Amino acid sequence: MLSQPLMDWQNTGDFFDYQQHRIFYKTSGAGSPLLLIHGFPSASWDWQPMWAALSAKFRLITADMLGFGLSDKPKYFDYTIAAQADLYEMLLSIQGVETAHILAHDYGDTVAQELLARHNLGQLSFHIESVTFLNGGLFPETHRPLLVQKLLMSPVGGWIARLMTKQKLMANFQRICSSKMTCDDIALLWELLTHHEGRAVMPKLICYMKERKQFRSRWVGALQETDVPLHLIDGLIDPISGAHLVERFRELVPNGCVSELAGIGHYPQVEAPEEVCQAFQSALAEAASLSTSK
Repeated sequence: MLSQPLMDWQNTGDFFDYQQHRIFYKTSGAGSPLLLIHGFPSASWDWQPMWAALSAKFRLITADMLGFGLSDKPKYFDYTIAAQADLYEMLLSIQGVETAHILAHDYGDTVAQELLARHNLGQLSFHIESVTFLNGGLFPETHRPLLVQKLLMSPVGGWIARLMTKQKLMANFQRICSSKMTCDDIALLWELLTHHEGRAVMPKLICYMKERKQFRSRWVGALQETDVPLHLIDGLIDPISGAHLVERFRELVPNGCVSELAGIGHYPQVEAPEEVCQAFQSALAEAASLSTSK
């Protein structure tokens, strides 16, 4: 599924400081800025299968959020969605970006919702041109987490994280993806997950599921109260946020655009990168056409 060696990905990126912690980021391409926000428990490397195609038309900006991938993973940090949104605001400010499109996945969907809420209130440091969501818990009532996610959020979460193995990671990914990842794929994801003792912070990171319920009004309201074009690209057979998410999105965000990917699971950008690129660019073109016709 995934091809580029991790070392090559890392060597073409860089680091910046956020609250005295090193954050890995990567940029490429020219054109309209496009911020790519990854999900849990992986990292920005998820965007690698789409990187070349997107960088031919956009100025790509991505990062491993704090606690993820190649970035620092402090054990005593308060890992909130707001803190991750602050991180991206800082990165775009450093890059001199004043306006950007957003493409997000999973945990990153919630970060994008927080950025959108700030944008709607005039409290964001950059202008959002559009937001495209891949499979994720946009609505807490439709999110169906795996058992391991529930256990990580429980009082025994620390033990569960320590007991996590590469084999268990592979089993979980095979449950939620339409095509099986190779041993090399899982080895790389495992390397990213365990980098800087990453398992130790997983119980803190998973608390985003509690935040989704706590801030539902703010984050769902952000979708319903915005004039920013919204687009959902969804792998329909995803047991976590598949066809049932599409149904709820159409109910609560009737003005949003939806692209359904039959036979695709929780990681569309990895499982079907060409289809995601096509759906993403088609939705942007449609939104631009509608804007011009007004």
